[in-house]
Amino acid sequence: MDTDIDTRSGFNRSSRTFHNLRPPLQLPPPNATISAAAYTLSLRRNSPWPDSVTTLIDSATGYRVSYAEFIHRVETLATNLISVLKLSKGDTALVLSPNLLQVPILCFALLSIGVVVSPLNPLATRSEITHIFHLIKPVIVFATTSVAAKTDEFLDLRLGTVLLDSPEFDSLTKTRKTSGIGALPQVSQSDVAAILYSSGTTGNMKGVMLTHRNLTALAAVYDAVRVNRKQPAMFLYTMPFFHVYGFTFCLRAMVLSETVVIMERFSLRRMLTAVERFRVTHLAVVPPLVVALTKDGVTDGYDLRSLEGIACGAAPLGKETAKAFKSKFQGVAIVQGYGLTESTAGIVRSMTSEETNMEGAIGKLVAGVEAKIVNPNTGEAMFPGEVGELWIRGPTIMKGYVGDPEATSATLLDGWLRTGDLCYFNNEGFLYVVDRLKELIKYKGYQVAPAELEGLLQSHPEINDAAVIPYPDEEAGQVPMAFVIRQPQSSLGEAEIIDFVAKQVPPYKKIRHVAFVDSIPKNAAGKILRRELTKIAVQKSFSRL
Repeated sequence: MDTDIDTRSGFNRSSRTFHNLRPPLQLPPPNATISAAAYTLSLRRNSPWPDSVTTLIDSATGYRVSYAEFIHRVETLATNLISVLKLSKGDTALVLSPNLLQVPILCFALLSIGVVVSPLNPLATRSEITHIFHLIKPVIVFATTSVAAKTDEFLDLRLGTVLLDSPEFDSLTKTRKTSGIGALPQVSQSDVAAILYSSGTTGNMKGVMLTHRNLTALAAVYDAVRVNRKQPAMFLYTMPFFHVYGFTFCLRAMVLSETVVIMERFSLRRMLTAVERFRVTHLAVVPPLVVALTKDGVTDGYDLRSLEGIACGAAPLGKETAKAFKSKFQGVAIVQGYGLTESTAGIVRSMTSEETNMEGAIGKLVAGVEAKIVNPNTGEAMFPGEVGELWIRGPTIMKGYVGDPEATSATLLDGWLRTGDLCYFNNEGFLYVVDRLKELIKYKGYQVAPAELEGLLQSHPEINDAAVIPYPDEEAGQVPMAFVIRQPQSSLGEAEIIDFVAKQVPPYKKIRHVAFVDSIPKNAAGKILRRELTKIAVQKSFSRL
């Protein structure tokens, strides 16, 4: 190792760059012709379990798919996509579907023949779908019957719409319709594999181009940290496959031979019932769900003793929430991760028991990734303990935004990805996320992180959920305003909430306004849509004038 690199934090003082301290990744050459699907399936051979092990379970019906059947259906569908549907390498396929067993099978088949897979929220509006159509120009849509009507107006689709929940699609995954199409197309590591969409919390959705190299590197990261188990982990996914969190966890499951319980329609009760029924060992969740699980009475009557751990990502998890969860679910580990769509999901992760028990920290850099903390005002790289914008680089960083060279050049600088997140590393190399750079509240020159105040509010036993936004103030510039969902039967008032927070923070961080609401707008990954709350706050203030 470079002698300039601190062996505790990975920090190089001369370059002011943080290096990961994990073993190096074993990756195929950058110019290798191997698809992310083929590479991922090859890593599965490192697992000790046979192909008869279950890979997918439909939580509603209990229907199971083994690894042998999964691989057969992927290979069969791949040949039929070429011979029957006439898809070609380089085509783009839009996928509009809730979480179904068919989606991972379809995605692996598309990846294996070099067709760009682009999953989109099935609840997207017609205007959003129109925007995406112009952006990625798909030649085919794979959708469920319930949402296919949204694509009817796009009659110029070269190959039309295929219904995932139809007998015809099922047949395409089970029976080869023609014999001998020859070898599958050669897919290069540099080819675009998928177009996923940034969360849209700060503007229009942008299409993030991820290459086969990006997905291959992520699969290698999972392979490098596999642990010895007597039986495969039983994971229940609560996040959608169209989000980078769910999309990349499908790769993880294949690499580690995990069994995945899939829920088409999520509800907390359905999830708890599935944990009990299938003896789920791990949950993949977002922070709002962790908050919900900590509340009194929520899990009463359910046998959750099979749970060993939860993987939490997509948004910051408050320290108070993590404490409350560990107190209620003793012995259940919280494994946090940090990443973006643009970084092919997780580039920081807690792996060992020491890392998962580090209060407030997300984890450490994964193999292959470097980082630096940059002063957003001066552009200067900073030292451990100093807060600034997190910049990252490595083999999982996106190719760019489709059709948006300006946004690409503003986000990617000399190989570094600007995350837009305010963070710091401590002297042991642990990453702490403060908040989104653009979402900080500016109070009389002080910077207040909404996520910190949200964590405190969510720890109140009578608060179900909360969000904090900047509220315009003539004297201070901005003050923190809270939107609060009370627990049923609670009569908690504004003054009590303001006092509860004021006792735990310095004066400049105090909540100054409170609005009680029935719901808080969030995207599919659980991130708060603060712009919508800001509009509500401004409208309320005008209505009082």
